[in-house]
Amino acid sequence: MAPPTTPRFDGLKPRDQQAARLARATSAKRDTRPERTLRRALFARGLRYRVDDTSLPGRPDVAFRGARVVVFCDGDFWHGRDLAVRLRRLGRGHNAAYWTAKLRANVARDDRRNVALLSLGFCVVRVWESDVVAAPKAVAHFIERIVKRRPAVPIVWRFPAARAAARGGR
Repeated sequence: MAPPTTPRFDGLKPRDQQAARLARATSAKRDTRPERTLRRALFARGLRYRVDDTSLPGRPDVAFRGARVVVFCDGDFWHGRDLAVRLRRLGRGHNAAYWTAKLRANVARDDRRNVALLSLGFCVVRVWESDVVAAPKAVAHFIERIVKRRPAVPIVWRFPAARAAARGGR
């Protein structure tokens, strides 16, 4: 099956050009506040890592190369936290077809990157930005346990594990 394509805004124009420029300029791709918070908490626990490792699929936010563990700090909106609820809300809003397709494509891309990293022998840890902001020490402890354990079989972990399992992994 071919991967879904990202929807496009071809032919559509924003109501305000200046607001659109500002939105694009302030949308960070790396070094977001949750990422920096997570890295500080990991560093405080004595863990050392690579940041934004471009040699790995998906450019993980944090990579523990020796332990073969990578971490992504996913934005709640863009990466589909509580996806079913979010899709229902977006389905009632402006430009619903674009936004629902966009989020589904993002989630599918994340899944493809997980598979690629697993095939390289890496464990993948995905944490939500709101969990990092709310409880950085707990998230860092969760990651530290995985890094120190060095699982023999690559797996995808989601923090908090119990809540993710109840939601079917998302």
